Amino acid sequence: QLVYPQDFRLTEKEKTSICYLSFPDSYSGGLGDTQFSFRLRQAGGPRSSPFQDDGRYNREAPLMLQREAAHYFGYVYFRQVKDSSMRRGYFQKSLVLVSRLPYVNLFQCLLQLIAPEYFDKLEPCLEAVCNEIDQWPPPVPGQTLNLPVMGVVIQVRIPSRVDKPGSSPVKQCNQENLLPAPLVLPSVHELDLFRCFQPVLIHIQMLWELMLLGEPMVVMAPSPTVSSEMVLALTSCLAPLRYCCDFRPYFTIHDSEFKEYTTRTQAPPNIVVGVTNPFFIKTLQHWPHILRVGELRMSGDLPKQVKVKKLAKLKTLDTKPGIYTSYKTFLHKDKTLIKRLLKGIQRKRPSEVQSALLRRHLLELTQSFIIPLEHYMASLMPLQRAITPWKNPPQIRPFCQEDFMKSLEHAGPQLTCVLKGDWLGLYRRFFKSPNFDGWFRQRHREMTQKLEALHLEAICEADIVAWMKDKSEVEIVDLVLKLREKLVRARCQHLPVKEETLQRVSLYIDTIIGSLPEDLQAVLHH
Repeated sequence: QLVYPQDFRLTEKEKTSICYLSFPDSYSGGLGDTQFSFRLRQAGGPRSSPFQDDGRYNREAPLMLQREAAHYFGYVYFRQVKDSSMRRGYFQKSLVLVSRLPYVNLFQCLLQLIAPEYFDKLEPCLEAVCNEIDQWPPPVPGQTLNLPVMGVVIQVRIPSRVDKPGSSPVKQCNQENLLPAPLVLPSVHELDLFRCFQPVLIHIQMLWELMLLGEPMVVMAPSPTVSSEMVLALTSCLAPLRYCCDFRPYFTIHDSEFKEYTTRTQAPPNIVVGVTNPFFIKTLQHWPHILRVGELRMSGDLPKQVKVKKLAKLKTLDTKPGIYTSYKTFLHKDKTLIKRLLKGIQRKRPSEVQSALLRRHLLELTQSFIIPLEHYMASLMPLQRAITPWKNPPQIRPFCQEDFMKSLEHAGPQLTCVLKGDWLGLYRRFFKSPNFDGWFRQRHREMTQKLEALHLEAICEADIVAWMKDKSEVEIVDLVLKLREKLVRARCQHLPVKEETLQRVSLYIDTIIGSLPEDLQAVLHH
């Protein structure tokens, strides 16, 4: 019906998709308000973002919180109440917040404040809210922001890449001068993992492996809320490793990618997709891993845990909750985690404490897996003494899977993880996944930039006058052009170089140009 701000351009295809994704797509008898989220592929070519921050945010934010380039997130607040004045006898409306940022907690909290007011007062309410949001500071990683909206101040810290993984959020400090007291969000994005994973706690290891390997997976849930929370929980369980495959927290049969995902002529794509329409049981039967969950209810004891079942047991109607897969885990189950969570349930520990336990366990598992890869990757970096000022920096040595496998004998995950199992097999499978590819490219890019930075520093330390003594004009001009190109690249790519280093290189260039004949000087200055 309306879009705010009004100058925000969506293609017709995007509008249609957002409309379908903003409502439950199978009958939901539940009345009242529900919230869920979706993720949508951008249609119709790249668009400039209204936020020009030269990529600083993405450089400083944790990988999993980077601004998306080709997808939007949609955060939905849906209301369904009986209303005899409506043709269908119901009032059904959704307010959707669209963003490239995966701040599920912040945006759902914002919708809880705005949506009830909007359903009551309509357009003027949105205009007022947008004016307030326009005044908000940009999200700067590492900063705590106070965000005023509708008489409330939401206080939240934007995580940074330099935060220590697993450390609890920094305690908010600047509250004393805020009146009314702010609404403090413990995290912009972290879900209550314990609540989300309730029915599958004993299979957490298997689900972690499936995510690590980027396996295609369907989550069949009774509502968009359960579906989107489960998909987001699954994709977050590799932190701090980035989940590099596609994921759709909520997906409907009207989606433009529906044919692409349901075709049987090719293997299912590397994607986790959350669905609620029972029709998908039939169309996605050929997928290798299907997780069927019921309504999430927090109760005083360990909820009924789903069983792992054969895919052939997938009934078209009335499919019981379970993980339908023939996957055999590489690692053995960790009984201690379940025991600790059970103890927590018996002692009535709050859900956030249980979630912290679970998150810590997953973090340690991921770190045990990734640290050997990090060590091996670091060994491919050329030695610092091989970097000389007047030659191009040496290349990073190629990643050799067999060499890496050999290194595991004395520096493998067994050093930090008690879990037994076929770690080698798990690494071999991981090498074929998009998550390895994404991790490797990111690391390689960082190492290349580090080499460039070291090279610039080496140039700064060099005696340029001595070098020029026996050089021809052609060689000197060539050096000027190369140094200029390096400077431009260092500034464009924001290389990890001190500003004074860049200024010294700039000074060098001027010194060299000053030593050349005037006609050449004029050309180079031009």
